[in-house]
Amino acid sequence: MVSRVSTVAFQGVEAVRVDVQVMIAPGKMGMSIVGLPDKAVAESRERVQAALHASGLSMPPKKVTVNLAPADLPKEGSHYDLPIAVGLMAALGALPGDALQSYVVLGELSLDGTISAVAGVLPAAIGANRQDKGLICPHACGPEAAWAGSEIDILAPRSLIALANHFRGTQVLSRPEPVMRPRADDLPDLADIKGQETAKRALEVAAAGNHNLLLVGPPGSGKSMLAQRLPSILPPLSPRELLDVSMIASIAGELAGGKLSDRRPFRAPHHSASMAAMVGGGIRAKPGEVSLAHNGVLFLDEFPEFTPQVLDSLRQPLETGECMIARANHRVSYPAQIQLVAAMNPCRCGMAGEPGHRCARGPRCQVDYQARISGPLLDRIDLRIEVPAVSAADLIRPSQAESSKVVAERVARARAIQKRRYEALGLSNVSTNAHCSAALIEEIAVLDAGGVALLRDASEQMKFSARAYHRILKVARTLADLEGVEKVGRLHLAEAISYRMSGERIMSAA
Repeated sequence: MVSRVSTVAFQGVEAVRVDVQVMIAPGKMGMSIVGLPDKAVAESRERVQAALHASGLSMPPKKVTVNLAPADLPKEGSHYDLPIAVGLMAALGALPGDALQSYVVLGELSLDGTISAVAGVLPAAIGANRQDKGLICPHACGPEAAWAGSEIDILAPRSLIALANHFRGTQVLSRPEPVMRPRADDLPDLADIKGQETAKRALEVAAAGNHNLLLVGPPGSGKSMLAQRLPSILPPLSPRELLDVSMIASIAGELAGGKLSDRRPFRAPHHSASMAAMVGGGIRAKPGEVSLAHNGVLFLDEFPEFTPQVLDSLRQPLETGECMIARANHRVSYPAQIQLVAAMNPCRCGMAGEPGHRCARGPRCQVDYQARISGPLLDRIDLRIEVPAVSAADLIRPSQAESSKVVAERVARARAIQKRRYEALGLSNVSTNAHCSAALIEEIAVLDAGGVALLRDASEQMKFSARAYHRILKVARTLADLEGVEKVGRLHLAEAISYRMSGERIMSAA
């Protein structure tokens, strides 16, 4: 007799259907699993047998063969435990096989028969909904699965016994409800930062248009403090963005308790991070920090301390909005629409250019340190700000700084203007100026004769690339949106160019 149960394999954030086939046939007693299983799947044999024994069932004195079809698709992870177990229970007559046909099943088994949480339940639930099937998942993942839709039938048992009792009619499992993580009110506030008005203005512009930002200054000038306060002025995730972000977090196993959050991701990896940790990879090609920061902020402190190979691996995600992980046996793509914020010292000793300080190595210290950042990567950063040391007068003076709440309202108004503009143009996948195409920005940021002359002169003197030309237009468009005006003026363009000039000085020094 052969019983069949549907489950999934993950390719990126997509759930691919897998058919679990269990056959009990005469032969030497034992259990074998075929269909390109990895070590975790092969070990499920022991977990399934122990869980069935703890649930009051014994293995039949026959040969049990489990086939995971399609057989040429690699199977990875512990979520195959539950579908193998329920398939075996259906073959033994402990569960109705016809009832299981309408469900996608995934979960990890403990030795006592309880069902443990696994990664990827949200993509699996969405995939099951597309197939017009229900989902059987661990109880801890039920709130996460419920976000796939109100019409999908979801069973979230705590154990194999609870699942068997549900199908017998002796214990009814209620449908789990979606849960949101409460928003924290203790985010760092911009009002805590004294001085640095230019840097705070640049932070507001970056938040309004989703532009990449580089902060350059000596130690203690407040670069990290500024970056850590960026989430407090960013708008919450839209429903579509929330789903995209949560699917990546689900694959990575970072949805605590199945609770979703509408706060934009803020990832700050240490500068010792490897390339696989940054862009994704490993045996299972899991998402990296860039993908986990999708629709949010990737903050790289001590920017030049990252290895050059890791930094240059960011070029493609910054340009295309996705991470493509190619291996010999598979190819996986994860979304990575990020806002890059980086902070760095001007040189290794950190005090280059500061009054009263002189580097012992001279100008070579600054040149060698900044040369660790390649020109093509720096060219993809829209705003480059020099953050000078904070004076004692700034610290002593009573603080009159704006709070994050006030700045966030201006950012929200500017983003609402951009969203309406791109929706009117039929671009549902573009919501901020930073992500619009080069051809489109020339149409929505038309310059007058004075603006054209200013940009032409600046481009000739500073040797702007074609990418830099269009990114200046995008920043100018954002500055106009912050003021709520339709026309991009000469002042907007001049401010956008000023944010680019400090970066060009860095490139010339390197």
